[in-house]
Amino acid sequence: MASNNTMHLVPNPLYSLMAKKKLQSGLELSGIAPNILLKHVENTNPFLFQGEIETSGEKRAYLAKLVFYKKNLNSLKNIDLAEYFYLCLSAHWATAGTFVPTDVDNQIREGLWKHGLIEKYIEKMARYTIDSWTWDYEQVTNRKSYNPTENQVMSTHEGTWLSVAIGAYCALKKYRRDALAAEVAEVILAEAVKEEKLLLNLREKRDHINFLRSTALMAHNFGDLDRVIDQWQMPEDDPFRLHIYKLGHRLNKKFNPILAYAGQVNKEFLSVENHRHMSMRQPKCLRRSHKFLIPVGPFMDSWGEALGSSTKLSMEEKGEIVAALHEGYTRQDQAMGYIRAFRGLTQALPEGLDSLERDIPFDLMSTIRKTKFGKLAEISKDDFENDLKIKLESFVCPITNLKF
Repeated sequence: MASNNTMHLVPNPLYSLMAKKKLQSGLELSGIAPNILLKHVENTNPFLFQGEIETSGEKRAYLAKLVFYKKNLNSLKNIDLAEYFYLCLSAHWATAGTFVPTDVDNQIREGLWKHGLIEKYIEKMARYTIDSWTWDYEQVTNRKSYNPTENQVMSTHEGTWLSVAIGAYCALKKYRRDALAAEVAEVILAEAVKEEKLLLNLREKRDHINFLRSTALMAHNFGDLDRVIDQWQMPEDDPFRLHIYKLGHRLNKKFNPILAYAGQVNKEFLSVENHRHMSMRQPKCLRRSHKFLIPVGPFMDSWGEALGSSTKLSMEEKGEIVAALHEGYTRQDQAMGYIRAFRGLTQALPEGLDSLERDIPFDLMSTIRKTKFGKLAEISKDDFENDLKIKLESFVCPITNLKF
């Protein structure tokens, strides 16, 4: 029998409420609890909460909101559906370029748009969606391509946005908010045209490398859009679906053939390179700084060089990264990005790979030196990229018959 003096633990009201997925405000959730979502953001993106990146300004307000809620967890008890949606958007924007993105994709694409309270909050959520098109993601992803002549950047965040925006559009149409649905559709089309123009300009300027990067990003972005169109089961004869579906796969009379061409270029040269990078989740040291976020493959020489020269990483941690790069290559042996990163990293060390002799197991060191991985790493960045340029020049698109 327990003593009368036994201490009774009083549960934290915030955490007990979250466990039931019902907040003090009365909001019931089927998705992740807000406080747990913030923990997931901190796990993959700790530098956000350590003051490493800039969070001031209107277009970075979503980052500042995450920092605010992390410091004021009790404020989460009173959020409504629109604010929870904003929190999920913010969390996903902050982590989509990290090694472990938050798992709220289906909530922001579909689930929250079908919540029982949606009609009360749908217009505010749609406004958040439109606004998020212009959020500043520069510091929270390295998966970017550039159009220097137009001072333009594109990343996989545009795909994340498209997937949310088409969900918003479908929900707005369902609840007959046709005017606002038309606004969302207009911005979706603006994004598609933006990517079309970026590709055309890079081709015109003969910027092979940024064009290649952009094809991988474009394929990802329109792929996200297509998946959510299917997820919402938009009718195949829907005029808007016909306007924007499969832009990276087939010719569309409303767009330049450059989109279908870029899709085929990605398939030929880059599709094997850009995946979920599971092996790179193991070295937790890579989550220490936004400068360590992984770029578009296979263009990883500069990233590897930044890792090799960083004073924020110990030699032991650099050895751990090399081991992860090698493991990633063994999973995807047609991909060259991990080899390029390995070369960049070791080139930045005082004695090259020998600098890590104490930090890498002997058998792995021997394997790296004797196998294809190590041999291919001997190719210089210039030679590697020039070879890609030559191959791009000679590629003929089977759908459009276009050449670079």
